[in-house]
Amino acid sequence: MAAPVMEHNKHSSNALPHLTLVRTGSSTFQSPSEDGNFTDDVVALVQKEIGGDLKSLKKVSGLLEQLTLENKQLEEQVLTVSSSVPLRVSAALSTAEESRVKLESLLEKERLLSNTLQQHLQGAQVWADSIGQVLAQLDTLERHMKYLQCLARIEELSDSIQQYLMTNSMWDAVSAIDRMASLDMGLWESGCSHLQAFLRETLCFWHKILKDKLASDFEEVLTQFHWPFISPPTQTLSPPANVQELNSQLELLVSQLLSLQTSDDLISEKRETPSRPGQSQTPPLSLPIQIMLLPLSKRFRYHFTGNRQTNNLSKPEWFLTQVLIWMGNSSNFMDEKIQPILDRAGAKVNARVELCRGLLTLAQEKLAQDTPLLLYDDALFCHLVDEVLQFEKELRSTHSYPRAYPGVLHILLEETVFQKWLSVERKMAVEKVDAMLSAEGAWSSQYKDITDVDELKAPDCAETFMTLLLVITERYRALPCPRAQLSFLALQKELVDDFRIRLTQVMKEESRQPLSPRYCAILNAANYISTVLSDWGDNVFFLQLQQAAVSVGEEILGPLGATETGRLASLEGSLFEALLALLERLRGDMLGRLLDAVMRDVKEKAQPYCKDRWISLPSQSDQATMSLSSSACPMMLCLRDHLLQLQQMLCLPLFQMFWQGLAERLNSFIYGDLILYNHFNEGGAAQLQYDMTRNLFPLFGHYCKRPENFFKHVKEACISSPVQSRRSMSWESISWPPVTCRSYSTSVQPGSTSHKSPKAALTKHYQALKHLLHFRYD
Repeated sequence: MAAPVMEHNKHSSNALPHLTLVRTGSSTFQSPSEDGNFTDDVVALVQKEIGGDLKSLKKVSGLLEQLTLENKQLEEQVLTVSSSVPLRVSAALSTAEESRVKLESLLEKERLLSNTLQQHLQGAQVWADSIGQVLAQLDTLERHMKYLQCLARIEELSDSIQQYLMTNSMWDAVSAIDRMASLDMGLWESGCSHLQAFLRETLCFWHKILKDKLASDFEEVLTQFHWPFISPPTQTLSPPANVQELNSQLELLVSQLLSLQTSDDLISEKRETPSRPGQSQTPPLSLPIQIMLLPLSKRFRYHFTGNRQTNNLSKPEWFLTQVLIWMGNSSNFMDEKIQPILDRAGAKVNARVELCRGLLTLAQEKLAQDTPLLLYDDALFCHLVDEVLQFEKELRSTHSYPRAYPGVLHILLEETVFQKWLSVERKMAVEKVDAMLSAEGAWSSQYKDITDVDELKAPDCAETFMTLLLVITERYRALPCPRAQLSFLALQKELVDDFRIRLTQVMKEESRQPLSPRYCAILNAANYISTVLSDWGDNVFFLQLQQAAVSVGEEILGPLGATETGRLASLEGSLFEALLALLERLRGDMLGRLLDAVMRDVKEKAQPYCKDRWISLPSQSDQATMSLSSSACPMMLCLRDHLLQLQQMLCLPLFQMFWQGLAERLNSFIYGDLILYNHFNEGGAAQLQYDMTRNLFPLFGHYCKRPENFFKHVKEACISSPVQSRRSMSWESISWPPVTCRSYSTSVQPGSTSHKSPKAALTKHYQALKHLLHFRYD
């Protein structure tokens, strides 16, 4: 039975070739594969639908009908798609053909229109050429007419001015001059050079005549008011009899001269341009002030030019002081007489400031002439710089000269002059540092006998050095250029670093005797400089320089890293941050040497105390009174003497760091070399507690309220001693203090180089307490 079944299965699988599975409804069938290899798929389909049961052969007819129906559906779909595609293609081709026809029609119209337009242009070109010639002739005639009209206008204004001067109508003449000046400005871009030259000559001619007449009248009126005031005005000068009339004439003449300002600026060709880079723009001086300055200018040039004795290169203070005197003598007259007239005339200027500007011009010209002659004489150059700085200070403070206007400092900012100034400052500063360090009292404080004043105990050399830096700061503080200020700041930082190196060299010479007064003075000097620089870092002036350093500092202060630039911009750091780090390192190194020296002395004195027989000392009940161990006396006296000595020699902040560091080292030493390596009976534990709590801790009680907090390990050992606990608690019930790696980082055996782990430290602490509690509890 099995063999026929297999044969039928093979026959069925061969009868259904070229089919693969397809899904129709809920049943899955095979559809033809692309490669025509259907054997495996057909076998799988027959096995699934029919299997090995002969009774299932009746399903073959149904399967065949279903596949036939599926095939028919697929053929219908193919026919539908193939019939619709040609219709769409045909429609697209029809649309494209219509578009092509329209495009050809439009192109033909464009060609015809272009030909018509070209013919029209050719016909109109003749008319255009003819009209262009006529228009050019008209333009030429118009320009000639305007030229002649301008000439006529100039002649008219010239005749008017002449007529007004003949009839003494000064206001009308001033108005005519002003109109002529406006005409001159209107011709700036005309290109009529000959007309411009003629107009300018005419304007200069009448302006000079009118100005000379008004200036002459103005000078006569000023003479009646005793101008110029060479000496300070006094009450002995009798006022003019016709004061009211003179005041009216003064106001009239000042107003008329102000009206001539426009033409005067044109003729003098004054423009609001800065004379030097970085110098702010300033308007020209008003005409009345120019005339008032004439007698003062003559006197200045008479005394301070040529071969006069007053023209002395070594005495720049003579002409600078004279300028300040004239400013002071004339201030009341300018405020009381001239300023009200300017206000009523609508001139927005300050009479006193205008006069100062004019006088400053004289001083600037003189300085610009003399300064290059002094570049090769350091003494005279330094004197000139000092006088210029003092003059600028008095100008801004005493005479209230506005910061918006330049003074005389820009003379010192010329490249050659400024570099000379920097080199001289550096040279003088180094010489002064050499002198102050070699002075006899360089390492002693001048305030050592005044406790309230001498808190920082700074030696004279350090205090003098910082005073020198402060003087340099005050000298360049008023400079108008941030680059120049940053150059001086770089010089100051260079001087501070040089002084730190000198301190380090002297410290190394004194390092063999770190307890000497000179060594402590060096330490105080480093701390004093660091303190002052820290305060300067928060100063408004240096904060402003810090912001300037972010933008322009690399050219002067050297390349700044991204981190440093960010810290400076956010004000987290300071300009002296690098120097403060170096000074802090020097201070820390010197404090470490000082502590090492004291601890060597203390350890030497403490050897008998550490080797005392703590296990055999009598109990507390056997002693009438407790007293300090005799072997501890040398150590305690040594500590006391060093603390008193260094309290006198070190400033308070340094002494605070010193005694705290000493307490930390003592705590480690006593805990490691005494408690951990000795056995204690009850009497020994009581004696140790007495020595520590009643003698050692009070030594440091002068400097803080709870000195025992600085002896953590020793304090915990004393608290856990049997004197406190007695027999009221068992060994297992002792409350152990918390143990950390840091607490026991110094609790190592002598000569050991590795720190104990927390577990090992706890074991050591346990052993230490066991030594203290060296007796049996029942």
